[in-house]
Amino acid sequence: MTLEDLPPLRDTLAEHGLLARKSLGQHFLFDLNITRKIARLAGPLDGVRVIEVGPGPGGLTRALLEAGARVTAVEKDGRFLPLLEQLAAVSGGALDIVMADALGVDEVALTGGQPAAVVSNLPYNVGTPLLIKWLTGTFTPSRMTLMFQKEVAERIVAPTGGSAYGRLAVLAQATAAVEIVMDVPARAFTPPPKVESAVVRVTPREDRPEARLLESLQIVTAAAFGQRRKMLRASLKPIGGERLCAAAGIDPQSRAETVTVEGFMELARRRLDPGA
Repeated sequence: MTLEDLPPLRDTLAEHGLLARKSLGQHFLFDLNITRKIARLAGPLDGVRVIEVGPGPGGLTRALLEAGARVTAVEKDGRFLPLLEQLAAVSGGALDIVMADALGVDEVALTGGQPAAVVSNLPYNVGTPLLIKWLTGTFTPSRMTLMFQKEVAERIVAPTGGSAYGRLAVLAQATAAVEIVMDVPARAFTPPPKVESAVVRVTPREDRPEARLLESLQIVTAAAFGQRRKMLRASLKPIGGERLCAAAGIDPQSRAETVTVEGFMELARRRLDPGA
């Protein structure tokens, strides 16, 4: 049997009596045109190691395997193991299955320290923490092609001063080039979510800040956007307030949403080394 011989996903799910679990943020994609387009948007995949989080029944997994990727699928819901094992059996050794919570997975160990891309229709309830983990942690994907709720996607790419601009935009844009490359309507999923979705391409920067600076950036942005209606002199008071702003050349009376990504980077630098 080959990938082409497998029954449609909808039939396989019905046979196993499987339904999406709202508590796990699950929404299934059965449309092969959409899953194949996501795989194409991820760039050339032939021979590329790809981590896929939340494969569920394996709709996107099939498209990634068709594109020639070597897929490591990280799935928390054990109900899907038989379906994924069926895929693995016809993948020619190109699919590995890891039953685990992706938030706790050590991707460096998972990939043996080798380069890997991440391509996923992320479960809605863990999409943001997973992205932050990959942007700031020890594992840096070679590239990421990720589906989020559209509202979250817009927060990732938001410009300074925009209504969606916040901590997520700063962390994403300080570490990567980000762009929305595809909108996906709710009706494409089973069951349809109450919101639209979008695919974001994330390309890590070659000059990605070092770990110590990234940690400082997370502290600064948490303080600034945690009280975003306050002036920076007040919201940043626990970590330096007016003194920190002056060192970074930032108006202490400004509010977080008006500060550029580079401005936040300078605040993070000055927090570490006020005299730099």
